[in-house]
Amino acid sequence: MTSADTAQGAAHRFQPSFFFWLALVMCFFVFAGFGMHSALPALQGNFPPAPPIVHLHALLFVSWMLLLVVQTGLVSAGNVKLHRSLGMGGIAHATAVIMMGLLMQLIASGAGYFAGRPPGTDGLYLGLLAFAGFAIMFTMAIRNRNRPQIHKRMIMFAMLPVIPPGVNRFWANALAIDDPIPTFWLYLTLWGMAGALLLQEWKTTRAISKYSLFGAGWILVEGAVHEAVVGSAWFNTAGGVLLSLVHYR
Repeated sequence: MTSADTAQGAAHRFQPSFFFWLALVMCFFVFAGFGMHSALPALQGNFPPAPPIVHLHALLFVSWMLLLVVQTGLVSAGNVKLHRSLGMGGIAHATAVIMMGLLMQLIASGAGYFAGRPPGTDGLYLGLLAFAGFAIMFTMAIRNRNRPQIHKRMIMFAMLPVIPPGVNRFWANALAIDDPIPTFWLYLTLWGMAGALLLQEWKTTRAISKYSLFGAGWILVEGAVHEAVVGSAWFNTAGGVLLSLVHYR
């Protein structure tokens, strides 16, 4: 074996990065949360049948989480070429995921609204900010795809607003909490991930970019104002107007 072959083999040896491990942690919360809440009860015959759109949403989101692990794994293995090739399709996939997520949230919140519950719920708040946060930060990541240090961090920050459904279900089931949205545990988890991203960037570069500050600031502010917004009259009014437009058969 020549020295060139040895160098090439070393370059493609799998070395799991911080981002690969973080992607696995995100997958753990999503898969464990929905596993305890939906998948396991369904296998036991204790979960009510769901309409096709729910299964489509699950398929899109599960495949997206798996793609996230694959993409971070490819970079860890040094296969940047395949990572970029999959990334082109990943843009379309991400668009489908976030649009379907918003649709599902509006349908679920709309069903509750027409059943007599207040429109300005925690779920609607999280769903709307998931759509906005992911759209903005994922766009930042794509615009900086030739700047890897920014690109990979913004992908991870973009995930923070969209994983709350899994995180909520995980903590509610793991701790037997009689609250579908345990906000304390939710934001403790999300802020912990955001803090880990900032700490890793500081340790690696001795600086924190404005992009990372934006991403961490988004999830920090989202949690800080959560209770104030959800309990406000204006959010109930705005939610009622929005959900009055939602019709699903």
